[in-house]
Amino acid sequence: MTHRRIGVFVALWGALACATTATGQEEALAVPSGIDLRLQEVRLEDGIFGQPRAARFRFVAPAIGEGASFADVEADFAYLCENLALPWLAERGENVPRVVISYAARDIEFGAIDPEVVQFFDAFRVENGTCI
Repeated sequence: MTHRRIGVFVALWGALACATTATGQEEALAVPSGIDLRLQEVRLEDGIFGQPRAARFRFVAPAIGEGASFADVEADFAYLCENLALPWLAERGENVPRVVISYAARDIEFGAIDPEVVQFFDAFRVENGTCI
C-alpha cells in the first residue's frame, strides 16, 4: 500500500481554514458545531483489498475529549468534506472517490489505538463533485 503524507499549509484554504493573523496566532476553522478544530494531516491512500483510493483529512478537536458527542459535531463532517476536502483535492487535480474526515481529541499517530483518545470518523463517497 502506498501512503503519501502531504504537508498541508492550511492558510491556502482562506476563510474555511486556519489563517495566521498579524500577531502569528491561528484562528480556528469555522464549522457548524462551533468547536475549536485544527488540521493534523491529510493522507492520500491507494486503495487496497478492493477498496477505492481515499483521502483522509485528520483533525484535532479537543472538545470531543471534553464531552462533545458525535451528535454535537455530526454536521461538521459533511461541511468539511464539501467545503474543505473537495476544493483541496480539486486544486491538486486529485481524483479520489472516497473522503474520510476524522476528529481526535488530541494528536495521535495514524492507525494508533489509544483508549484514552476519543476519535470520531465519517466516510463519504465522492460523486459528481459532491460528498455522499
